[in-house]
Amino acid sequence: MAELIWQPFGLTADRREVELWTLRAGRYAAQVLTYGGILRSFTVPAGEGERDIVLGCETLAEYEAQDKYLGALVGRVANRIGGASFDLNGTTYPLAANNGPNCLHGGIRGFNQAVWQAREENGALVLSYVSPDGEEGFPGRLQVRVTYTLTADGVLTLDYQAESDADTLCNLTNHSYFNLLGHACGSLKGQQIQIWADAITETDENSTPTGILLLVENTPFDLRQPMEFIQGLAMEHPQLTLGNGYDHNFILSCQPRSPMHLAARVTGGGLCLECYTTQPGLQLYTANYLDGTPGKEGASYGPRSAFCLETQAWPDAVHHPQFPNVVLRAGESYHQRTAYRVTSF
Repeated sequence: MAELIWQPFGLTADRREVELWTLRAGRYAAQVLTYGGILRSFTVPAGEGERDIVLGCETLAEYEAQDKYLGALVGRVANRIGGASFDLNGTTYPLAANNGPNCLHGGIRGFNQAVWQAREENGALVLSYVSPDGEEGFPGRLQVRVTYTLTADGVLTLDYQAESDADTLCNLTNHSYFNLLGHACGSLKGQQIQIWADAITETDENSTPTGILLLVENTPFDLRQPMEFIQGLAMEHPQLTLGNGYDHNFILSCQPRSPMHLAARVTGGGLCLECYTTQPGLQLYTANYLDGTPGKEGASYGPRSAFCLETQAWPDAVHHPQFPNVVLRAGESYHQRTAYRVTSF
């Protein structure tokens, strides 16, 4: 069971109070902000004593100024909705086009900019947020809870739950940027990625899924055996060119699974990070569009200085009936879980 400590972290530009919660268990510690549910740091035991492996900002103002979703919870719908609209029960719902023609990560003011309510519960941190009917164009009043737990053996778990009073869409994830050499390292050199997936969802020039599933065999996306990030990124493939690197949904399953299964493993710098999830997809993103974002302790985060493992339903699923369903019916419960386990070797 983790020890929880909270402290103020300042006021947003519109004067909302933000808290910083620290979970400590053994030699591990995680900091979570009520602004955006942001995982601000994840400090783990390493050769030099301890190492913070999550990118983050020094101040709340810096978080508000950046648009890279550093460490944030994203929703109502993670990733892209093509055409920034969808049809549900015979009604068309227009959304904000904040990523070319797409609605990305819930719109202009998604869950990453909400101030969540926090409470301690049995050694865990529970964040809750009520998204009103019509927020960012989505129907239904959606009640969301995300529970963070940390154990002394290095497992950080995010448990997502939601209910709506009307049919809506729901696909939640966390957008933490990891670097196993340390948040300020600036490079993915020396780190290997492995993902248990036989295919990815193909995207077009706008990063919108086409509906086609591409087998990973004989491509840079064949990460079924460990591969250096740098090696994969140096390969030539039309999908890598379109994404400016890895920014793709890997197909873990055609349906959500329970219990959690091992989705990905990253090693480097004497550390191993394993990602377990109940979700059917994993978006691997190699921070291709970080652009000198100011970070903690004076760091500056540039392109390809970190990786994201965004567990999720497949992007743009509402427009592809063959994809796992992201419709949350009124009165039903949304429940997904993801865990990041960090060990040293």
